[in-house]
Amino acid sequence: MGAAMDWDDLRIFLAVARHESLSAAGRALKIDPATVGRRIARLEDSIGARLFAKGPQGYALTDEGARLLTHAERAEAAMEGAAEALTGPEGLTGQIRIGAPDGCANYLLPQVLARICDANPGLEVQVVALPRVFNLSKREADMAIAVSRPTAGRLTVQKLTDYSLHLAASEDYLAAHPPIKGPQDLQAHRFVGYIPDMIFDKELDYLAEIGVKPPPLASNSVSVQLNFLRHGAGLGVVHDFALPAAPELVRVIPDQIRLQRSFWLIRHADDGRVDRLNRFAALLTAEVRAEMLRLEAA
Repeated sequence: MGAAMDWDDLRIFLAVARHESLSAAGRALKIDPATVGRRIARLEDSIGARLFAKGPQGYALTDEGARLLTHAERAEAAMEGAAEALTGPEGLTGQIRIGAPDGCANYLLPQVLARICDANPGLEVQVVALPRVFNLSKREADMAIAVSRPTAGRLTVQKLTDYSLHLAASEDYLAAHPPIKGPQDLQAHRFVGYIPDMIFDKELDYLAEIGVKPPPLASNSVSVQLNFLRHGAGLGVVHDFALPAAPELVRVIPDQIRLQRSFWLIRHADDGRVDRLNRFAALLTAEVRAEMLRLEAA
C-alpha cells in the first residue's frame, strides 16, 4: 500500500475527505475537479480499495477511506513539520485559521491577534466566528476555542482561560423599571438571552442556571444580545470581558449572581508536531490570559 502512494495523492485525498465534493476540493487545491476525480480513481486502483462512497450529500469516506485518513493526516503534519524545520524559528508566517464562539471572537480575539500579527508581519490569521462546535477533523480550522472540554476525537485540549459573567442592563433600562435588590426581584423584568433550541453547549444555558424562564428577546449571537441590552431592551447575562465594549451597561446584583466559565483551546492531535502551530498556540494562550486580566479589571 505504501509504495504506490505519494504525498500529492494523499493531499488530494484529504481535500476530498474534508470538502466531501470534487468541485470544492478542486477549488481548495486550485486544480480542475475532473483531475481530482481521476487522481482519486488512480489512488483507489493503486491500493485496491474504494475510499469514497458517492451519495446525495456528496463523497463520504468508506471504512477503508477512514483508515487511510488517519495516516494521511499524520503525513500532512510531518510535511508541515518538515517545512517548519527548513524555515527556522524566526517570525511566524503563513495562514492560521481559528474557530471561536462569537463572544470570544468579537470581544477578546481582535486585540490579541492584532498584537500577535504586529510582532509577526508574515502571519495571516482568520477568525471564524460561529455559534457552534467546530469539526477539526475536517480542517474547518487549524485550532478552535470552545466553552466546554471535548470528550471524543483525536484532539489535544488545554485550558485557555477562566472568565466571569454577570447580569447587566443599561442605565436607562434600570432607571425606568422596578429596582433589583436580589434574585427575587428578577421575575418582574424582561430578559435577553440565547434562543433556547439553538444553545449548542450546555455551558451557555446561563438563564436556566439563574432560574429565569426562556427570554422573550433572544439571539444565537452574543453580539446581538449585547446590542439588545445596550438599547435598553432588558436584563441579560454578559461576559465581564465584553463590558468595556458596552459602556452603557452596568452590572446588576454582582455580589449575588456571578457565573464562571472557561475557554478551551482545542487542536488536532497530529498538529503537536508542527512547530509553527505550537508557537502560535503558546503566544495565543499568553496573550489571551493577559488580555482577560486587563479587560476584567476594567
